[in-house]
Amino acid sequence: MYKNMSVRPTRTLAAVSVVQFLVSLDLSVVNVALPQIDAALGFSTVGLTWVIHAYALTFGGLLLLGGKAADRLGRRPVLVGGLVLFGLASLAGGFAQQPGQLVAARAAQGVGAAALAPAALAALTGAFPGGRARVRAFGIWGAMNAAGGAVGVLVGGLLTQYADWRWVMFANVPMVALTLHLVLRGVAPTRPAPIAGRLDVAGAALVTAGMTLLVLGIVRSDVLGWGSLQTWTTIVIAIALLAAFVRVEARTDAEPLLRLGLLRSRAVAGSNLFNLLVGAAMASAFYFMSLYLQVVLDHGPARTGAEFLPFALGVVIGSALAVRLGHRLSAPTLMTVGALLTAVGFGCFGRIDAHGTFLGDVLVPSLLASVGFGVSLATVVRTATAGVAPHEAGVASGLLNSSRQLGAALGLAVLGAAAAARSGDSADPVALADGYGWGLTLSALLLVVAAAIARLLIPASPPAVAETEDAPTADLITKENR
Repeated sequence: MYKNMSVRPTRTLAAVSVVQFLVSLDLSVVNVALPQIDAALGFSTVGLTWVIHAYALTFGGLLLLGGKAADRLGRRPVLVGGLVLFGLASLAGGFAQQPGQLVAARAAQGVGAAALAPAALAALTGAFPGGRARVRAFGIWGAMNAAGGAVGVLVGGLLTQYADWRWVMFANVPMVALTLHLVLRGVAPTRPAPIAGRLDVAGAALVTAGMTLLVLGIVRSDVLGWGSLQTWTTIVIAIALLAAFVRVEARTDAEPLLRLGLLRSRAVAGSNLFNLLVGAAMASAFYFMSLYLQVVLDHGPARTGAEFLPFALGVVIGSALAVRLGHRLSAPTLMTVGALLTAVGFGCFGRIDAHGTFLGDVLVPSLLASVGFGVSLATVVRTATAGVAPHEAGVASGLLNSSRQLGAALGLAVLGAAAAARSGDSADPVALADGYGWGLTLSALLLVVAAAIARLLIPASPPAVAETEDAPTADLITKENR
């Protein structure tokens, strides 16, 4: 029943949107459950953040390899393999009895997600190569991507409070089964790109090890301090590994994991830098706000999850605005406005205190930030993949996802350390609120920098209405979706 080569683009859009929703959901679904996970498994204060870091790091570090695999092996096989691994890792995480077992399961989830995200986005790029249909498709994809993070907090809260934190992991299994069905029906089996050389395993190892050590050095600065020789040794080694990665990509005899020429495009380079900063700000804000609502305001997990619903609604509104305005305004303009609107929301969050309320201090900033985020995300994805050759769509998609996830890991590490330093690691609600507010203010500043990058670095291309739409999309999918 899954052998039909002719697949309607709408089915492809449905499949890849659900894939991205699942991937994004698991970036935030454990946030609300962190206190219960800590109580059950006995994490250290800093070690608890690795429940998040482990997923984000393997996800971000292996995304380029996942994108290359999608280009070489075909998108549907990579999607199927990634879903199977993701489901098995989720099952293992639900049965974890020790901190290390859960962190390992989360890391394995990240490996599966690293295969899923670039393959899904590359399939979408092939199904909708241009015109108004492309703008609408990326708007829907962006809404599902961003809403997954917000809905993840709600799902995590409900499961944690009314079932058990383990169901945060177990619930992925039926979701994976549904997604697998949609992929088999919605993504056509296509011809992979011709093989020009062996896979760049060395490059993948270097970039993964480099980013892991970089975040490790930053996170451990909480305990060791910024003046520690061990902290700086770790960071210097990480930078050396990342420099070696660039050197390997420039000189490797294998097919490069990342063709450095791709970064000469201002649209690609600027979009990824913008995406890195937005990822850093958003991941940190989700982390701080979930802890603020639970630890400072003493809201239960289910209530905390429900209080993130306005954010999910705002993302949908923002994505719809991006679709409508994408025919009239250039991408840099939309990205600048979206980032600044989100910065205003986070700046308001920075004023939270121990005596705050959801209606008075959280609701309006959530709507402002989420609408801006929806506008930004739907636009940056379209910009970063525009004009990329079909045989490099997977790599370009992997690069974009990688910049966001690595930004999320680094942002959480740096801003988490800054918030902890501000609160003095005190358990007093007043000190904690001050620390979280400082972290959210720094998130707003990151978004102001992102807005400047969008305005200054990304070329002012015409509005999306100028894109061609002369070929039937149903025919293009079998030509481009490979």
